Amino acid sequence: MSRLWSLARRHWFDVLIVAGIGISVVGSILGQNHRDGPGGPAWVDVILAVTIPAPLFLRRRFPFGAPVAVGMAVVVASFVDGPFPRYDFPAFLAGAAGVFLLAQRRDRAQGIAGLALAVGIEAIVVHNDPRGQIGQLVFVSLIFAVVWTIGFTLGRKFQEADEARRRAVRAEHEREVRARAAVAEERARIARELHDVVGHSVSVMTVQASGVRRLLRPDQQREREALLIVERTGREALAEMRRMVGVLRRPEEAPALAPQPSLEHLDRLVEQAREAGLPVELRVQGEAIELPAGVDLTAYRLVQEGLTNALKHARASRAEVLVNYGDDQLEVTVSDDGKGVGNGDGGGHGLVGMRERVSVYGGELDAGPQPGGGYRLRAKLPLAS
Repeated sequence: MSRLWSLARRHWFDVLIVAGIGISVVGSILGQNHRDGPGGPAWVDVILAVTIPAPLFLRRRFPFGAPVAVGMAVVVASFVDGPFPRYDFPAFLAGAAGVFLLAQRRDRAQGIAGLALAVGIEAIVVHNDPRGQIGQLVFVSLIFAVVWTIGFTLGRKFQEADEARRRAVRAEHEREVRARAAVAEERARIARELHDVVGHSVSVMTVQASGVRRLLRPDQQREREALLIVERTGREALAEMRRMVGVLRRPEEAPALAPQPSLEHLDRLVEQAREAGLPVELRVQGEAIELPAGVDLTAYRLVQEGLTNALKHARASRAEVLVNYGDDQLEVTVSDDGKGVGNGDGGGHGLVGMRERVSVYGGELDAGPQPGGGYRLRAKLPLAS
């Protein structure tokens, strides 16, 4: 169905041209049969009815030349068939179509020249017609002016629609490019933060193994060798992680020496938002448990992103943070009464980043306006490995 609609939009004018040619051929034959007095042969009128509008089929390749060629054909026909009382509807129809097309040209000078050319051609036709009168010239010129005005108006509307469509396509492309760049940047940031989290844990493991190895008795040689392997493997893993993540870290960034933030620091984050002028209510449901380091960091970043959006973008007057510890998942919700918009599928780059973070741990992110007003950002993070 869409293909048929596309073909109809592209070739509707061609269909009109064919229909006009058919009407002109029939009219030429009927006009020949009803003539009074001498006249030219019918086949001349039929040929002219076909050849005069024919250049319009080439209008896409020659947008200015094709209508002008129609006018030249009308002029030639007026000299060839002019002495006879002829059926002149094909010339008029083709001329009106040419004026309509020229009026839609982006070059306004060409459009105005097309109208002037049509009036001049009609003047030649009237001059060559033994029955031609000045009133005919004025009447046809007025019709051409009306057709030109309609074509000019529609042409500007079509141009505005095409420009709007191009802008929309360009904006969509730019949005996709920015979104891909944001995803890549956020993934690099996640990798850097996970490096710091895992690196800290591996460092602790290595130090602990080294400490236990030094406390072993002299006869515990096998245990000492096993711990030495653990210690050596931990150091090699740390060195390899630093080399791999080094390409992701910006030149101005240095490895984090302090542990990454977690939900244990949530009170401090909420207090900072309050000091910035946003009243925030913090609620914790369920029994707080020790979370995996990555999940803990993701939950903290989500609250941080939600409060930042409420404070800087949504113009909220209050916000609420809910942390719910379940048996198999952690649910974090940040809601506000601001003017945040969107359905959670587009959003800003911060939301794109949060989706990446949550997806790393197999979680779900829901973001969008609330039915009663305001905006809500909610994530569910599974706790099971």
